[in-house]
Amino acid sequence: MKYHVLTDIPDIIHDLAHLAERNGYSIYVVGGYVRDRILGIDSKDIDFTVVGDAIAFAHLVAESKHSKAVIYERFRTALVPVGEYLLEFVGTRKEEYEEQSRKPIVTEGTFEDDINRRDFTVNCLALSLQADSFGSIIDLHDGQTDLENKILRTPLDPVITFSDDPLRMMRAARFASKLECEVDPEAIKAMKAMADRISIISQERISDEFINLLKTKKPSIGLKILHETGLLKYVFPELESLSGIELIQVGDHGYAHKDVFLHTLQVLDNLCEMSDNVWLRFATLMHDIAKPKTKRFIEGIGWSFHGHEELGARWQSGIFRRMKLPLEHSNYVETLVRLHQRPMVLVDDGVTDSAIRRLAVHAGDALDDLFLLCKADITTKNSKKAERYLRNYEKVYNKILDVRERDQLRAFQSPVRGEEIMELCSLQPSPAIGYIKHMIEEAILEGIIPNDHEQAKKLLLQQKDQWLEEAKHYKKHLTQLS
Repeated sequence: MKYHVLTDIPDIIHDLAHLAERNGYSIYVVGGYVRDRILGIDSKDIDFTVVGDAIAFAHLVAESKHSKAVIYERFRTALVPVGEYLLEFVGTRKEEYEEQSRKPIVTEGTFEDDINRRDFTVNCLALSLQADSFGSIIDLHDGQTDLENKILRTPLDPVITFSDDPLRMMRAARFASKLECEVDPEAIKAMKAMADRISIISQERISDEFINLLKTKKPSIGLKILHETGLLKYVFPELESLSGIELIQVGDHGYAHKDVFLHTLQVLDNLCEMSDNVWLRFATLMHDIAKPKTKRFIEGIGWSFHGHEELGARWQSGIFRRMKLPLEHSNYVETLVRLHQRPMVLVDDGVTDSAIRRLAVHAGDALDDLFLLCKADITTKNSKKAERYLRNYEKVYNKILDVRERDQLRAFQSPVRGEEIMELCSLQPSPAIGYIKHMIEEAILEGIIPNDHEQAKKLLLQQKDQWLEEAKHYKKHLTQLS
């Protein structure tokens, strides 16, 4: 399969080609847009290489399209939004990674320099916008053949390509997942030899690349590459530590005999078929993260990972901070990790409404995602077992929906609010108010009173003296913890 000319080129590209010709510029569409069009994928993100001053040309584009150019001085690039398109402009350049400053050093170069500095041959494809060759594909490194053969190669010696920017080693894993292709053995060899150089890359760039990997159709491909090359121990040591930790079958509800790392990747791939929510995918990756730390041998039973869900949940805040991930997603991930085994415990018909209420309240808005994670965690090869597990989860889910609606738990909190508690108990703002609200909520969850303001207020008036006394010890306990 050979490609020589792209057809059906959108008007926005024709417009920019005419603008460049009128103003004496030579421009090319490069990289991902060309690759994706060959694969039959339409994209609204278009990268242009400009022979000349890319910033000046971006301003011309912005003016002609009644938009505004966003300039990135550090990299001498510009972004111009035009309708549904995001147009990025960069001048032809060479790029090297400066180890001490941990920043890429960019210098002017030729069109060939600009193509050679790119990460992989499938991203070296360029589309000519010159009048005499408009629509022609320029393929200096046989990237079309590599695209057809599903192989990821670097345009230069992989040691040179990865030395210029070590993050490209992670990009190899991401593109292997995105394109579902293999990485060239020479590139794998270089990645193994240079894995420690990923440490010179800023955490922000590493984490952005890791999250982009999780957004691909099948992240397990790239994660296995990070593990195989030794990069994972630098990028995500907790995930690397799952390798070699085995799950042991203990009765019908126990664990199958399998490597936890490979099991986690299988669960992640299952989840990716159900949802493209990247933070649900991250939570799935985290669901067994504390198993190495909680692995214990119990006489007469075998290996156990008791408490791994609670410990894994507690780790999330630290992981998010270390990896400089957006903290607004931390509580969501923590909730899913903490609760991922809870639904299976609630399968039996004898389970109380109290246990159902607690799961409904603790899961909150993440309830549907929790059950997606639980379903993805069914990895047995026994189809009858898998069907039974699915039926059980459906049964529990319907129980929760019923109790949540009946007891008005969708946005659950104490019906008696803080200001009213202060008035009824003659209190100033203090930890005692939180304790009393907690006790009211517990009474509702236990089914002692309905989720009703008058009933909650009546219970408060009955119990306030006892709760106020208990609150003193609660306050002392908080002081000791702090």
